[in-house]
Amino acid sequence: MPWAEGRGHASGARIKVLLVDDSAIVRKVLAQELSKDPEIEVVGAAPDPFVARDMIIRLKPDVLTLDIEMPRMDGLTFLRRLMSYYPLPVVIVSSLTPRGGDVALEAIDIGAVEVVCKPGASYAVGDMAVELRDKIKAAARSKMRPASDREASAVPPHGRLSLLRTTHSVVAIGASTGGTQALQALLSTLPANSPGIVIVQHMPEHFTRSFAERLDTLCAIRVKEAEHGDLVSPGRALIAPGNFHMELERSGAVYKVSVRPGELVSRHRPSVNVLFRSVAKYAGRNAVGAILTGMGNDGAEGMKEMKEQGADTIAQDEATCVVFGMPKEAIAMGGVDHVLPLEAIPAKILDLASRKGAGA
Repeated sequence: MPWAEGRGHASGARIKVLLVDDSAIVRKVLAQELSKDPEIEVVGAAPDPFVARDMIIRLKPDVLTLDIEMPRMDGLTFLRRLMSYYPLPVVIVSSLTPRGGDVALEAIDIGAVEVVCKPGASYAVGDMAVELRDKIKAAARSKMRPASDREASAVPPHGRLSLLRTTHSVVAIGASTGGTQALQALLSTLPANSPGIVIVQHMPEHFTRSFAERLDTLCAIRVKEAEHGDLVSPGRALIAPGNFHMELERSGAVYKVSVRPGELVSRHRPSVNVLFRSVAKYAGRNAVGAILTGMGNDGAEGMKEMKEQGADTIAQDEATCVVFGMPKEAIAMGGVDHVLPLEAIPAKILDLASRKGAGA
């Protein structure tokens, strides 16, 4: 049965969500937690993709939550068919193991907007519910990428920028919804001698390691999931591990990162605000900050603190954001020096960093 063209979420209306998971317990827990939010309406729950297909046509949900491992048809196969025949925002909700991180990345490539971990030993139901509600709202507001754009984003650019001399300044980047593609586009254009980079991308455990490993194969710089005590040095990018906060520290002329557990900050762990505030404190005018696509206001206060301490700051513009939330809040708070399309941000980062001199 052919599927009709997908439709967008009407602004101001409750977000209609369809749950797809083979576990009756998971469906019940998700429905209970999502129903606590007055902006969200759970319109149905399906045990597998075949039931989901008929419910999508009948209920016309705004957002779909989708498990990866299901009977009769796995989530990735279903997602491919959905994006071909009835594209709508999808949030992957799955038990992410180390292998699951690779699978989640594939789901993002196919067209999923967000990924969330199911509750487990290190991820309480309450924290998961907060994140899932936020990601559903972000998905409902997101711009769906055409398949041609998704395919292009998986291919690194033919040319890279250049930096005449190495600089020991620090670049701090924060992103959320749409950030995996934005970071790939940004980092893959940077030269091998780029300044040291610290990144918070809102994503679950295991996913961050898979994401870092993928970027490392595509970029001239080295990219890794951060570990406590890792040095921030030219030619290296560190991505905060999922479910842990990351902060910049300084010992003499050496920058390093601290990775720690903790409460949600600005509704997130890792939090962009936590990173940006530490960069303001320890790097000050020796830093460049960039805030990319994402829902909510995480990073806005931290970016303002960076600017107040002399850092140069950049926000991605609305036209190139999947969700113009975090950059918009940072701009409104007065913490942004430059508002640029994504493709112009890498060169601006290098220009601003190079002006800060070769010394720490």
